[in-house]
Amino acid sequence: MHPNPSRRAFLRGSLSSAALVALGPTVPQFLLAASARAAEAGGESVLVVIQLSGGNDGLNTVIPYAHDVYRRSRPLLGIPAAKVRKIDDFVGLHPSMEGFSKLLEDGHLGIVQGVGYPKPNRSHFSSMDIWQSGRRQIAEEQVSYRATGWLGRCLDTQAANQGVAAHAGHDVPGLHLGSGSGRLPLALIGQNVRVPSVQSLDAFKLEDGGDSRLRRAIQKAVEAPRDPNDELTAFICRGTRSALESSRQVQEAVRRYQTDVKYPDTGLARRLKTVAQLIDAGLGARVYYLDLDGFDTHANQAAAHAELLAELSGGVASFVNDLTRHGHGKRVLVMTFSEFGRRVRENASQGTDHGAAAPMFLAGGRVRPGLLSKHPSMTDLDEGDLRLTTDFRSVYAGVLEYWLGVPSEPVLGEKFNSLNVVLS
Repeated sequence: MHPNPSRRAFLRGSLSSAALVALGPTVPQFLLAASARAAEAGGESVLVVIQLSGGNDGLNTVIPYAHDVYRRSRPLLGIPAAKVRKIDDFVGLHPSMEGFSKLLEDGHLGIVQGVGYPKPNRSHFSSMDIWQSGRRQIAEEQVSYRATGWLGRCLDTQAANQGVAAHAGHDVPGLHLGSGSGRLPLALIGQNVRVPSVQSLDAFKLEDGGDSRLRRAIQKAVEAPRDPNDELTAFICRGTRSALESSRQVQEAVRRYQTDVKYPDTGLARRLKTVAQLIDAGLGARVYYLDLDGFDTHANQAAAHAELLAELSGGVASFVNDLTRHGHGKRVLVMTFSEFGRRVRENASQGTDHGAAAPMFLAGGRVRPGLLSKHPSMTDLDEGDLRLTTDFRSVYAGVLEYWLGVPSEPVLGEKFNSLNVVLS
């Protein structure tokens, strides 16, 4: 999270504690006590978005193993039909995606094939901006207004509908659990609602080094009488007091959390387990956003791609199973996307170059299972790339309308056919 620098400096100077600085004045809004709101939040739908950064090779993810063009185009990278986890007589999953295969068997995985947008942009940055904003012109034109993301606009709408001000002290409606710099993705930027970006729950611990005397001293300092006319100091003390209590409550909730689901020992799985803990604790966030990097596989793709797909598949499968056992399976939907797919033909470096359409996955207890759209043609190509069969904004529209309960047209800027991705 990134508190206002001047407030951070004031905390450092007036309270003289690195531990207190780490909490920050915006923490109470994010880490409000879960127990009092658990019943209220229990029926709300939650969206978990996983960004596959770099451009996932869709053809080696949902594999058209029965097509001659696939086999001829990928003499080295092509997955043999005998190893594919078959879905039907034409396509199947990569052999490393055991978790997704089991979710599909259980009716908890939906696959949207051939997702993209017209006149695809093959730049990582521009295409990612298009996917995250949901509006192509934001990525391709010099705009004078503040660029916002589709989820940020969705959260703005939800807050406005509920009559909740961005600073009202409620749980923030979204959370980014990053794996890198902690920079907030464009997708989560709104005009009014602010979404925090964190690396782990450790960021919200009181770092007292196990010294109970320091903890008591900080508690005593914030509870000391203050000049009622000193509004800034009073504000800092109120925020710090709330931060201490919120930190204690969340850490207790995490300690109480128990599961017999064994998550894989991967970065994505650890962050998904954190999301499961927060959901079970009753945190009011409606959107969680994670990323998995490394999909820009121009060279020596086979082993690296298999490992990434195993991390994705195993982490999501454990997460869905964990939520189901805790009674949250039917109110959480996982959605994956990547900025583009890869070209049909492998390159000379045993990799694949930037392409266009690729699959999206949706997982959860209420997802419409199976193949939700048709596979792109393997012969009618766009300069060597797959042509889209589904506009990604149709998927977004379906998630907005059928899952989050928000009208899609104001968020996306125009009307798209909504793909219904969930069961009623």
